[in-house]
Amino acid sequence: MTTLQLQQIRVPEGQTVEIQDVSWSELEDILRDLGETRNTRIAYSEGTLTIVAPMPAHEMDKACIARCVEVLLDELERDYTSYGSTTFKNERMLKAVEPDDCFYLEYADRMAGKQRIDLSVDPPPELAIEIDLTSKTQLDAYLGLGVKELWRFDGGRLRIDCLRDGKYVEMTESPLFPGWPIKEAVERYVQQARSANQRKAKKAFRQWVIAQIEGD
Repeated sequence: MTTLQLQQIRVPEGQTVEIQDVSWSELEDILRDLGETRNTRIAYSEGTLTIVAPMPAHEMDKACIARCVEVLLDELERDYTSYGSTTFKNERMLKAVEPDDCFYLEYADRMAGKQRIDLSVDPPPELAIEIDLTSKTQLDAYLGLGVKELWRFDGGRLRIDCLRDGKYVEMTESPLFPGWPIKEAVERYVQQARSANQRKAKKAFRQWVIAQIEGD
């Protein structure tokens, strides 16, 4: 039987590689070998490791949606801590995932400045963002980690899923932002950023948020 070395594996931009029968200790070795400065994302669930190399369009949409969240939280004067694409792992559940972006809100102060996150003692982020362009989100991994709210953007549509009774349920509104038409606002902003430029789109989104607040 031939055994491939990790350095032999190349994931082309926009492609996904899936590796079966990966033990937890092997996952730890792979993450160490891959390092922190890389252009790939991983997800792991019960022995299956998925490695994805995002495309530029994926990265642009990710940045746009993260800016939406930051602008909204800033204008609402709500504290937050973002950990971007940090690797979140839970050995007991045999799950690991690297979101495109993620946010702590309730635990913003508690999680601020942490150099390492240990989900055996630390809470998972309350919000995770995934761009379903290069590959589909590994829901099992997020379920195992206990992320309460997951935003998935696929092309031009935002889907909001919330953890309810051990499974994700699609919602029409974000419980983290009650009363806000998040889906429509994010979809509109991303489209503006694609057709104009990100500064102008971000400015327009901020003006819309301020107008909504002042109209309350």
